[in-house]
Amino acid sequence: MRYTISGKQLDVGDALSTHVETELSETLEKYSQRPTDATVTFSRDGHLFLCDSVAHLSSGLTVQAKGSDTEIYAAFEACREKMDKQLRRYKRRLKDHHKDRSSPVEFMEAGMYVLAADEDEWESRDETGLQPIIIAEMEARVPTLSVGDAVMQMELAGSPLLVFRNEKHGGVNVVHRREDGNVGWIDPRSAG
Repeated sequence: MRYTISGKQLDVGDALSTHVETELSETLEKYSQRPTDATVTFSRDGHLFLCDSVAHLSSGLTVQAKGSDTEIYAAFEACREKMDKQLRRYKRRLKDHHKDRSSPVEFMEAGMYVLAADEDEWESRDETGLQPIIIAEMEARVPTLSVGDAVMQMELAGSPLLVFRNEKHGGVNVVHRREDGNVGWIDPRSAG
């Protein structure tokens, strides 16, 4: 497994790096036998140390957690405990996911754009009205998953929504966390 352990404007020593590798390996291997790589980034916000961790599993799923504390080791432990809790919650489904899926999750490349938030900066067009200004362009990876796996991936990544390709019909779908705490699923094909 590959590890990238770094600090934003702080030095991450060998002792902390070794501790992170050992503890994170133990956590990931307990629930998922095939993690491929992990990125752990430490930073500071005032008197708090922040730890942001992202682990990629060989199945194509991603697990992400964040932690903070007044000490750097405690910030990592808070992050690791959150990741452990997420993985424990989906332990059975992660193991079943490996058995049912013979190959890793497929990804489709898609364009992703950041638009200017201020309408005063938008360009004016004659027939089409106001057009937003694109301030950044990036590539996004859209996974091909079942609806259940998409909800699990959204939860594991700690994301408010996930755009995915439905493996049943190949159409683009969205799952999202609703304000009432439930999960919403948008399937344009079922609109009728």
